[in-house]
Amino acid sequence: MQVFWPIYIFLIVQRLVELAIAKRHAVRAFADGGYEVGQKHYKWMVSLHVLFFIGLLVESLSNSLATGVWFDLWFGIFVAAQLGRYWVIGTLGRYWNTRIIIVPGMRPVLSGPFRFIRHPNYVIVVIELIAIPLMFDAYITALLASLLNAAVLRVRIRAENATLAAVTPVSPASFDHSVH
Repeated sequence: MQVFWPIYIFLIVQRLVELAIAKRHAVRAFADGGYEVGQKHYKWMVSLHVLFFIGLLVESLSNSLATGVWFDLWFGIFVAAQLGRYWVIGTLGRYWNTRIIIVPGMRPVLSGPFRFIRHPNYVIVVIELIAIPLMFDAYITALLASLLNAAVLRVRIRAENATLAAVTPVSPASFDHSVH
């Protein structure tokens, strides 16, 4: 059975739905006096994800859309990542977004997956950018997407951390998840 297309279409639809949710959340955040930071790197994040989908499609087509030998393992990891993604979105609620938007009076979320790790969504994206291509033996896509993502996340996480440190009344020590 050909599983590439259902997974690929699922991912595209999922990302489009998430962008719609993020836009709705952004409108509300801006109405609540929120402001955005990190706009300069956002275009690179978007570009990376668009290129990921193009690379996945091209490389998978060159492999005849065949599943890899380790498909079941990578698919299981992918499913676990999806559960993690929805846990993050559910935990952040109306504050979840693909952008960095600060709302006055907003406090850092330290529940859900944030009890264990400071940036769980980025860990999930790292896992996805490896697992999804490897389901279809798209090794080049996995490697290039992961390297580009590392560069983008380096900038993104620094921007988030600096912003949180500047606007939160919570002690920076409360973000140290290594002691939990």
